[in-house]
This record gives sequence, structure tokens and C-alpha cells, in this order.
Amino acid sequence: MALKSTIYKAELNVADMDRHFYSDFQLTLACHPSETTERMMLRLLAFSRHASEQLEFGRGISTEDEPDLWQKDLTGDIELWVELGTPDPDRLRKACGRARRVVLYCYGERSVPIWWDKHRSRLERFDNLEILQIDQAGSDELAALAQPSMRLQCTLEGADAWFSSGDQAVQITIVHLKR
Repeated sequence: MALKSTIYKAELNVADMDRHFYSDFQLTLACHPSETTERMMLRLLAFSRHASEQLEFGRGISTEDEPDLWQKDLTGDIELWVELGTPDPDRLRKACGRARRVVLYCYGERSVPIWWDKHRSRLERFDNLEILQIDQAGSDELAALAQPSMRLQCTLEGADAWFSSGDQAVQITIVHLKR
């Protein structure tokens, strides 16, 4: 019998100081059996950084033709495609052809530098691709905030994100590998 996704509920308050965007979201996140809690919480970070009423989670890690998050315009064209991890460059090439803007959030302290050194020359040619790396310590601390039912406050300013839940607070630093 196939394992089912674990469902998480999040009440998320986003305060993006750079965009002057402030809003509350009631989110349901499905954590696929092959997905780590860290990756699921990083999807929540990515959602916070691009938060809008039109932003949606993709169908999940096992769906090849959809991103982790995306935003479409009223005609169905993809405005924003958000990926997590260290995907194959061909997947990013296809995403760049389908979306106006593609953002990749890389994580994994040891694997990202190796992946970036290997694929940098192929990826630098895409003008609509932005690649960011999330610091490992912040990623680990964010994963520790995961609960089946969460109330989170996210404040964004510059390259930093601060998440708080009750008396716990986490700072995540994001570094641009490619703008």
C-alpha cells in the first residue's frame, strides 16, 4: 500500500518590508512521504518571499511538469516558477522557456557548491533565472518549527527572513548565486 502525504496546516503572517506587502494566509501543506520536513518548511519560506493571492503550491515532489510553487496570470501564462533543491539543468531550461521568471532555492551546505560548480556555465545564460542558496543553520532551525498545526510570523528584509512561532525565532540568510 502506498504511503500518504502528511498534512500540515499553517496560519502564516507575512511582513515583507522590501515589497511593502503585509498579509495573512491560511495554508495547507502536503508533505510527500519522500519529502523531508526541512524541504516542506523551505517551501513555506519560498511562499513567504513571493507571497501573493495568486501564488499556489504545485501538486508535489512527484509531479514532473509542475514546480514547487507557481503563479499564473489571468490568461494562464506562468509568471513565476519556483523550484527547490538542486535540479537537473534541463528542468530549469524547460522552466525558463515556460515562465517569465524562474527562482531556484538551493539548500544543502555540502551539495550546493558542488552542484553550482558543475552547472554554473549552463545556467548563467538564462536571463529569467534567479538562483539563491539558503544557509544550512537557518534551514535546520526552520525545520524544527514544523508542527501539524502552525502559527508563524515571517518578516522579510533584504537577504534575511525571520520566522517566529510562540517564543521561538529563526533567522534565515539567503545568498544570491545568480541574479
